[in-house]
Amino acid sequence: MPKLQRLPEEHIDFAYGIFLLQDSHRLIKALKRRYQPSVHGTRTWGSAFLLMDYLQEHPPAKGRRVMELGCGWGASSVFCAHHFASKVTAVDLDPAVFPFVDVFAEINSVELTNKCSDFTRLTGPLLGQHQLIVGGDICFWDNLVKPLKLLINRAIKNGTKRIVLTDPGRPPFYDLCDQLSKTHEVSLQEWYAIEPDRFVGEVAEIRPRKK
Repeated sequence: MPKLQRLPEEHIDFAYGIFLLQDSHRLIKALKRRYQPSVHGTRTWGSAFLLMDYLQEHPPAKGRRVMELGCGWGASSVFCAHHFASKVTAVDLDPAVFPFVDVFAEINSVELTNKCSDFTRLTGPLLGQHQLIVGGDICFWDNLVKPLKLLINRAIKNGTKRIVLTDPGRPPFYDLCDQLSKTHEVSLQEWYAIEPDRFVGEVAEIRPRKK
């Protein structure tokens, strides 16, 4: 992995209290020469900033266990660890993203737990250990709706109290929210982020249905 040098440097964004490296940053260029993420883990997507903005307004309690699904470069994981002292598990299907996650964690002086897994392999007991599960831009294909719905069902059945997903507003995301609303409490609302640029999308908050 490329040697880290301390900030400040060029080609760095500072958004929602954390440092984020741009594609043109020397470390990202060096990492991309060695690792080629293949499942869209090629940048920090706008939905991550939606998630940060929303959690800033609706924060979890300090020190909670948090899991980020489809973490990509791990910006949201770093945000939760930095702001809320969360014990974060960053999950992604693609092992090539984790060197990027590690660099983002290092420059922000936080520690994360990385886990390489697809949605179907995350067991109910593991999911239930996390009080909050988050994900940004993870339901972009129709074939992701079912495994995500089953994952959320397993998580809530095993004790997870809160799940927050963000998305630009794709049809599969709305389909997922619609299906989940039949068995859980689902709040869907338009949201926007203002750092580092304006980005508009949707936030879904899923909780167990009150009996």
